[in-house]
Amino acid sequence: MAMIHLENIVKIYKIGDVQVNALNYVSLDIDAGQMVSIMGPSGSGKSTMMNMLGCLDRPNSGKYELDGIDVSHMSDDELAAVRNRKIGFVFQSYNLLPRLNALMNVELPLIYSGAGNRRKRAIEAMEAVGIGKRARHKPSEMSGGEQQRVAIARALVNDPPLILADEPTGNLDTRTSQNIMEFLQQLNRKGITIVIVTHEEDIASFTSRTIYLRDGSIVQEKVR
Repeated sequence: MAMIHLENIVKIYKIGDVQVNALNYVSLDIDAGQMVSIMGPSGSGKSTMMNMLGCLDRPNSGKYELDGIDVSHMSDDELAAVRNRKIGFVFQSYNLLPRLNALMNVELPLIYSGAGNRRKRAIEAMEAVGIGKRARHKPSEMSGGEQQRVAIARALVNDPPLILADEPTGNLDTRTSQNIMEFLQQLNRKGITIVIVTHEEDIASFTSRTIYLRDGSIVQEKVR
């Protein structure tokens, strides 16, 4: 079953009198359990694609089905509920709240969803990514690799079927980047669908499939 089904997706932005066709009739299926990378030059539509996949934006036309649910025309509140249930986000800049310790950062999605057993679930997520001993440390007291593991734990804490990672190794050195990608591969082997936006071929090589965008269209696909 497709975790992601895009059918003739069009996204147009208007900047003053200028119309920008960010996505042009994009159709794409990503099956549940796949690990896929999206690549392309600046302005190719990668960020728009990630926003679309993450239910952070809606298409002007076309259909987007996420895990069998048509989310193309949902309201903002409905999209927020889908995001909280279905998607974990990992960002290049980690997006951790600096005044909160690691454990409290991981708890945040559970607070937003009103889930119970928050502390226990957050601790389990941190232990799963090998960062449990740093639970009481604030982001400023942690390395970049440790912060990214905290961000991954936060993405996992609601048990989403899909993780979207936007340049997840962009701020990391080569060895730490490899460790993070190997860990994402481990998560993928457990059945989690993972989609990664990257501009680095060596990062894309960790995925089984790479989608290449240019000028808002899919121009090539590589399967490993």
